[in-house]
Amino acid sequence: MNETALLRLKRAALVVLIGSVLTVGGALVLEHVYGYAPCKLCLTERLPYYAAIPLALGGLFLPERLARLALGLAAVGLLYGAGLGVYHAGAEWGFWPGPTDCGGGTGPNPKEVGAFLDALQSVKVVDCSTAALRVLGISLAGWNAVIAFVLASVAGTSAVKR
Repeated sequence: MNETALLRLKRAALVVLIGSVLTVGGALVLEHVYGYAPCKLCLTERLPYYAAIPLALGGLFLPERLARLALGLAAVGLLYGAGLGVYHAGAEWGFWPGPTDCGGGTGPNPKEVGAFLDALQSVKVVDCSTAALRVLGISLAGWNAVIAFVLASVAGTSAVKR
Protein backbone atom coordinates (compact mmCIF):
# COMPACT_ATOMS: atom_id res chain seq x y z
CA MET A 1 0.00 0.00 0.00
CA ASN A 2 1.35 3.39 -1.01
CA GLU A 3 1.21 5.79 1.95
CA THR A 4 1.20 8.87 -0.30
CA ALA A 5 -1.81 7.58 -2.25
CA LEU A 6 -3.62 6.71 0.97
CA LEU A 7 -2.95 10.17 2.39
CA ARG A 8 -4.24 11.78 -0.83
CA LEU A 9 -7.37 9.62 -0.61
CA LYS A 10 -8.02 10.58 3.02
CA ARG A 11 -7.41 14.26 2.25
CA ALA A 12 -9.94 14.14 -0.60
CA ALA A 13 -12.48 12.43 1.68
CA LEU A 14 -11.96 15.20 4.24
CA VAL A 15 -12.47 17.91 1.58
CA VAL A 16 -15.68 16.25 0.37
CA LEU A 17 -16.91 15.83 3.94
CA ILE A 18 -16.22 19.45 4.94
CA GLY A 19 -17.56 20.83 1.65
CA SER A 20 -20.77 18.81 1.92
CA VAL A 21 -21.37 19.71 5.56
CA LEU A 22 -20.76 23.41 4.88
CA THR A 23 -23.03 23.42 1.83
CA VAL A 24 -25.94 21.73 3.60
CA GLY A 25 -25.30 23.79 6.73
CA GLY A 26 -25.38 27.00 4.72
CA ALA A 27 -28.66 25.99 3.09
CA LEU A 28 -30.18 25.17 6.48
CA VAL A 29 -29.02 28.51 7.93
CA LEU A 30 -30.55 30.39 4.99
CA GLU A 31 -33.78 28.46 5.50
CA HIS A 32 -34.16 28.47 9.28
CA VAL A 33 -32.31 31.63 10.31
CA TYR A 34 -32.91 34.01 7.40
CA GLY A 35 -36.32 32.67 6.32
CA TYR A 36 -35.55 31.66 2.73
CA ALA A 37 -38.12 28.97 1.97
CA PRO A 38 -36.65 26.27 -0.31
CA CYS A 39 -38.50 25.07 -3.38
CA LYS A 40 -38.89 21.42 -4.33
CA LEU A 41 -35.72 21.46 -6.46
CA CYS A 42 -33.73 23.13 -3.69
CA LEU A 43 -34.64 20.31 -1.34
CA THR A 44 -33.82 17.70 -4.00
CA GLU A 45 -30.42 19.30 -4.61
CA ARG A 46 -29.48 18.61 -0.99
CA LEU A 47 -29.86 14.84 -1.35
CA PRO A 48 -26.46 14.18 -2.99
CA TYR A 49 -24.78 16.02 -0.11
CA TYR A 50 -26.71 13.95 2.43
CA ALA A 51 -25.36 10.84 0.68
CA ALA A 52 -21.83 12.24 0.26
CA ILE A 53 -21.39 12.93 3.99
CA PRO A 54 -21.44 9.27 5.17
CA LEU A 55 -19.56 8.18 2.04
CA ALA A 56 -16.80 10.71 2.76
CA LEU A 57 -16.72 9.55 6.38
CA GLY A 58 -16.27 6.04 5.06
CA GLY A 59 -13.47 7.32 2.84
CA LEU A 60 -11.70 8.60 5.94
CA PHE A 61 -11.86 5.36 7.92
CA LEU A 62 -12.22 2.48 5.47
CA PRO A 63 -9.33 0.56 3.89
CA GLU A 64 -7.99 1.93 0.62
CA ARG A 65 -10.07 -0.14 -1.80
CA LEU A 66 -13.36 0.56 0.03
CA ALA A 67 -12.42 4.22 0.47
CA ARG A 68 -11.96 4.49 -3.30
CA LEU A 69 -15.36 2.91 -3.82
CA ALA A 70 -17.00 5.27 -1.31
CA LEU A 71 -15.43 8.33 -2.95
CA GLY A 72 -16.39 7.06 -6.40
CA LEU A 73 -20.00 6.71 -5.30
CA ALA A 74 -19.88 10.18 -3.74
CA ALA A 75 -18.52 11.56 -7.03
CA VAL A 76 -21.37 10.02 -9.02
CA GLY A 77 -23.97 11.40 -6.62
CA LEU A 78 -22.39 14.84 -6.58
CA LEU A 79 -22.27 14.89 -10.40
CA TYR A 80 -26.00 14.20 -10.34
CA GLY A 81 -26.34 17.10 -7.90
CA ALA A 82 -24.35 19.36 -10.22
CA GLY A 83 -26.71 18.42 -13.04
CA LEU A 84 -29.70 19.28 -10.87
CA GLY A 85 -28.10 22.63 -10.05
CA VAL A 86 -27.56 23.41 -13.74
CA TYR A 87 -31.16 22.44 -14.51
CA HIS A 88 -32.49 24.58 -11.66
CA ALA A 89 -30.31 27.59 -12.54
CA GLY A 90 -31.36 27.30 -16.19
CA ALA A 91 -35.01 27.31 -15.16
CA GLU A 92 -34.37 30.41 -13.03
CA TRP A 93 -32.77 32.20 -16.00
CA GLY A 94 -35.61 31.11 -18.29
CA PHE A 95 -33.44 28.94 -20.55
CA TRP A 96 -35.95 26.09 -20.19
CA PRO A 97 -39.11 25.47 -18.17
CA GLY A 98 -38.82 24.25 -14.60
CA PRO A 99 -40.77 21.33 -13.22
CA THR A 100 -44.54 21.69 -13.52
CA ASP A 101 -45.16 20.43 -9.99
CA CYS A 102 -42.93 23.05 -8.36
CA GLY A 103 -44.46 26.00 -6.57
CA GLY A 104 -46.41 24.48 -3.74
CA GLY A 105 -46.62 26.26 -0.45
CA THR A 106 -45.05 25.44 2.85
CA GLY A 107 -47.48 25.17 5.67
CA PRO A 108 -50.47 23.21 6.97
CA ASN A 109 -53.02 21.48 4.74
CA PRO A 110 -56.38 22.59 6.19
CA LYS A 111 -59.53 20.46 5.85
CA GLU A 112 -62.19 23.18 6.20
CA VAL A 113 -62.81 26.25 4.04
CA GLY A 114 -62.45 28.70 6.94
CA ALA A 115 -59.15 27.14 8.01
CA PHE A 116 -58.02 27.19 4.38
CA LEU A 117 -58.69 30.93 4.09
CA ASP A 118 -56.79 31.54 7.32
CA ALA A 119 -53.90 29.42 6.08
CA LEU A 120 -53.63 31.51 2.91
CA GLN A 121 -52.38 34.38 5.05
CA SER A 122 -49.31 32.48 6.24
CA VAL A 123 -48.44 30.09 3.39
CA LYS A 124 -45.34 30.93 1.36
CA VAL A 125 -45.51 29.86 -2.27
CA VAL A 126 -42.05 29.03 -3.56
CA ASP A 127 -41.47 28.83 -7.31
CA CYS A 128 -38.54 26.85 -8.76
CA SER A 129 -38.12 29.32 -11.61
CA THR A 130 -37.48 32.32 -9.37
CA ALA A 131 -34.10 32.77 -7.68
CA ALA A 132 -34.51 33.56 -3.99
CA LEU A 133 -31.03 35.08 -3.76
CA ARG A 134 -28.14 35.85 -6.10
CA VAL A 135 -24.56 36.16 -4.92
CA LEU A 136 -22.14 37.77 -7.41
CA GLY A 137 -24.87 37.44 -10.04
CA ILE A 138 -25.21 33.68 -9.59
CA SER A 139 -28.24 32.11 -7.92
CA LEU A 140 -27.96 29.63 -5.10
CA ALA A 141 -28.81 26.86 -7.58
CA GLY A 142 -25.91 28.00 -9.75
CA TRP A 143 -23.55 28.00 -6.80
CA ASN A 144 -24.81 24.54 -5.89
CA ALA A 145 -23.89 23.33 -9.38
CA VAL A 146 -20.37 24.76 -9.03
CA ILE A 147 -19.82 23.36 -5.52
CA ALA A 148 -21.20 19.92 -6.40
CA PHE A 149 -19.04 19.75 -9.53
CA VAL A 150 -15.88 20.74 -7.64
CA LEU A 151 -16.54 18.20 -4.88
CA ALA A 152 -17.37 15.52 -7.47
CA SER A 153 -14.08 16.30 -9.23
CA VAL A 154 -12.12 15.99 -5.99
CA ALA A 155 -13.83 12.72 -5.04
CA GLY A 156 -13.72 11.19 -8.53
CA THR A 157 -10.11 12.11 -9.23
CA SER A 158 -9.01 10.70 -5.92
CA ALA A 159 -11.03 7.53 -6.41
CA VAL A 160 -9.47 6.65 -9.77
CA LYS A 161 -5.93 7.99 -9.33
CA ARG A 162 -3.43 5.38 -8.16
